Amino acid sequence: MNDNELCAAIGRSLPPLFNCSPAPQEGVRVRTPILYPDGDVVDVFVLERGETYTVTDFGDALGWLGLQSVSRRRSPRQEALARDVCQTLRIELVQDQLVLRQVPREGLAESVLRVAQAAVRVSDLWFTLRSQSLQTTADEVDEWLREKQIPYDRAVQRQGRSTRTWTVDFETYADQRTALVFLLSTGTRGAVHRLAEHILACCVDLNHLKTTQQGLYFVSLFDDTEDVWRAEDFGLVSEYSEIARWSRPDEFEQLIRTA
Repeated sequence: MNDNELCAAIGRSLPPLFNCSPAPQEGVRVRTPILYPDGDVVDVFVLERGETYTVTDFGDALGWLGLQSVSRRRSPRQEALARDVCQTLRIELVQDQLVLRQVPREGLAESVLRVAQAAVRVSDLWFTLRSQSLQTTADEVDEWLREKQIPYDRAVQRQGRSTRTWTVDFETYADQRTALVFLLSTGTRGAVHRLAEHILACCVDLNHLKTTQQGLYFVSLFDDTEDVWRAEDFGLVSEYSEIARWSRPDEFEQLIRTA
């Protein structure tokens, strides 16, 4: 079936407001009357795959969502919400693309509508991005720990060898392992070295706790969603603490769970 025949087959089951035409690279593009929150049009693409078809947004929805955020990374909650949308509509999420595969010809119109609906519902996560701008990284870590059901205390006070009292962002408890988690988060490049020096001083002053509390260790959690950190900032605190990056929550989880 050539592109014109495919468009005709799709168009017979869709309202006139859906406009089908050959796509720039392969398959056909269905321009829908559905809009993203900023007024951009939701496009859906149909690709012939033997005797069946693949229907996809080619990553437009999550790409649009990423452009609305100052951060290059979706939060764990946003990721979970996007997957919930796909699960509800029985759509695969493959490399940030909303995809329906092995669609029969008679199911093309319904599949186009379903992918378009998923795209607009994913774009609605923009409202969580707006509220996230008011949410500190510490709040995001707090939420993540709750979702992972990792026991913790927040803003814990610990006295150093110097008798100075330090505030530890999180103290987590997993099996026989307790972690004091120091969060390093700033969007200002000029402040990063001072912040790293502060965490180093804190770790050095509290290091005596490791001799009295078995299974205690320190983690410096860098919020690397902002490109402000240099190799020397990580190196400064690495002698006295484990290094974790908030862009890699799976590695952070393994670090605080595994002895």
